[in-house]
Amino acid sequence: MTPRFIMIGGFLGAGKTTTVGRLARHYTAQGLKVGIVTNDQTTDLVDTHSLRSQGFDVGEVAGACFCCNFNELTSTVERLSEELLPDVILAEPVGSCTDLVATVIRPLVQVYKRPFDVAPYGVILKPSHGAKILRKEARGGFSPKAEYIFRKQLEEADFILINRIDEISPTEVQELAGLLDEEFPGRPILRMSARTGDGFDSLVEFLDQRGEFGRRVMDLDYDVYAEGEAELGWLNSQALVESDTPFDLDELLLDVITRLQSRFSEIEAETAHLKTIGLCDGTYAVANLVSSFTSPELSLSSQAHVRTAHVVVNARVATDPDQLSSLVREELAAACSAINATHTIQTLQSFRPGRPVPTHRILEPVG
Repeated sequence: MTPRFIMIGGFLGAGKTTTVGRLARHYTAQGLKVGIVTNDQTTDLVDTHSLRSQGFDVGEVAGACFCCNFNELTSTVERLSEELLPDVILAEPVGSCTDLVATVIRPLVQVYKRPFDVAPYGVILKPSHGAKILRKEARGGFSPKAEYIFRKQLEEADFILINRIDEISPTEVQELAGLLDEEFPGRPILRMSARTGDGFDSLVEFLDQRGEFGRRVMDLDYDVYAEGEAELGWLNSQALVESDTPFDLDELLLDVITRLQSRFSEIEAETAHLKTIGLCDGTYAVANLVSSFTSPELSLSSQAHVRTAHVVVNARVATDPDQLSSLVREELAAACSAINATHTIQTLQSFRPGRPVPTHRILEPVG
């Protein structure tokens, strides 16, 4: 059987990991073997932790996006194949990347020798920033350069998926669909809540289509693209939190995010995505903040009281990486102190992404 390759794109905080996890559970329930490949600009991927904690086989491409580390992507797929022989491969690219049809999908078909059954390429729309950008509101997406990346992601999609419909009104969903249709006429638009599963069957049905996908040729200014990515400070860190008395893991994760949201607001630093995950003996929880003007949410509850936990913080914020690092250190310490816990930071990386340099870039489809 030729493996089915499904890549789900979308901006930072769009809900890619939740969607990939739901797809993995769906295909596994059908008796199919599923492999997942995650991707980030750094190591110690929070999404890898989250998906592995749910029992999935996950390989990761760390330190560069899929397009700039194409050989590592194919090597990771091969390692999954050696161990699992997957029927379905789910790939989650970096949320600030675009041009993925030309640099990932087409090279997989035309350069990589192993055959794949490539599914339609879907890009998830993040309503919080998406509505502001599509309405052309001032600073709706951090800056014109970051908005440029956002729009280019949508431009190359075979279909667009409006996510988080459980968080906005039907009128707002309809407005988003209308704005998308106006800017990308004729593009299929789906509506879904990855968290609740509402609309999920339509996504599966669309992904099951066979045909020639990834055919949208897209002009891209790599100078603007690189500058848009570099406007964000990126941080990944992991800390060991310990206490003599049990603490509420869910509340700790939310407290860290709430404290950071307040600090980012003070310095007027827009949040693209802030995620915390707590791990302890098979127990895990996830909290998110997807923009500066929405509320923190507990996207996955553990309902656990623990004495020890690994806490991972993943932040993409429009501020200097050194300042981002200082704020995360300070507020993680404050949140732990509030529950009489100690913490030890085990890893912390903070930086701006470098200029994207694709391994391959194929602008013409097969045939």
